[in-house]
Amino acid sequence: MLLIARFTVTEPEPFTTRAQRALELLLAQPGCVRGLLVRSTESADSWVLTAEFDSVSAYRRSMSPFDVRTHVIPLLAEADTTEPAAYEIIVEATPDAVRRHTSLLAADAHTVRLGEAAGPTTAR
Repeated sequence: MLLIARFTVTEPEPFTTRAQRALELLLAQPGCVRGLLVRSTESADSWVLTAEFDSVSAYRRSMSPFDVRTHVIPLLAEADTTEPAAYEIIVEATPDAVRRHTSLLAADAHTVRLGEAAGPTTAR
């Protein structure tokens, strides 16, 4: 599971400090394996924070501790919301091997809206 949060940053120093603390808190959670804060080389105010988790469950559990809810969640709330932020890993490449992972999304994930699969659309 990969979290990608895009930010437009006008004051780099306070943002970098906050993002570093967020990554420290996330990496302290079981199942969080890597985090990065990167800055665009083409647009000085474009930044991306990423965090990689063992699984969707590890990601969800990592958002529960009090320190994460009071520091990380508010930071993520400032991210650009015009694009998705959570992605599942489908192909993973390391110097040793390339692995393909099975998608966890349901076959109809992009065709059924929230609540439609729960039951009849009209009351009985």
